[in-house]
Amino acid sequence: MLVVIVVIVVMRHAMLPSLRFAEPIIVRWATMRNTAERIAGSIDRVIAAIGRAATWCCLYIVLAEFAVVVMRYALGIGSIRLQESVLYAHAALFMLAAAWTLQVGGHVRVDVFYAQASPRRRAVIDLVGAIVFLFPFAVAVAALSLPYVGRSWAILEGSRETSGLPLVYLLKALIPLFAFLIGLQGIAQAIRAALVLAGPRAP
Repeated sequence: MLVVIVVIVVMRHAMLPSLRFAEPIIVRWATMRNTAERIAGSIDRVIAAIGRAATWCCLYIVLAEFAVVVMRYALGIGSIRLQESVLYAHAALFMLAAAWTLQVGGHVRVDVFYAQASPRRRAVIDLVGAIVFLFPFAVAVAALSLPYVGRSWAILEGSRETSGLPLVYLLKALIPLFAFLIGLQGIAQAIRAALVLAGPRAP
């Protein structure tokens, strides 16, 4: 879908007004544009829902860490499982909300040209950034982590501590899931950038 959109963008800016098949191409482009917008919108909604759900981990982290401190220093009781659950919640928060943060532009950006750029130039930066940097990064993380996670699932890996949580395999599964979500959001970002470069919707 993304490749087709980029091809149509190039064709739209080429010198084709005299060709007989130009009008059918424009008609098909309008249909494809609507489809692309729906796909990007659906991805955004899914990513936002997952991100908002992950933010509840913040509340759990605060409450659980407070409980750990009170139990240890006021009651003299320690809980390895509770301490490890804070680590799990912390990992889930960052891994699951990273794509949503990208969607709303919340990641740290070394901004030299982007803030003052025109919408078209921003679209070029977003499209090139997604294709050249974001997608290779997501693919690399997924490819490198899958064998690692697969070995953990094969033995249902648990905590090294006797009283720890027996769910390390689920914790490690967040790595390829992070790569999938960030790549999915990259697709939505690239689609929207390509649509901006294609110009306004035809009347």
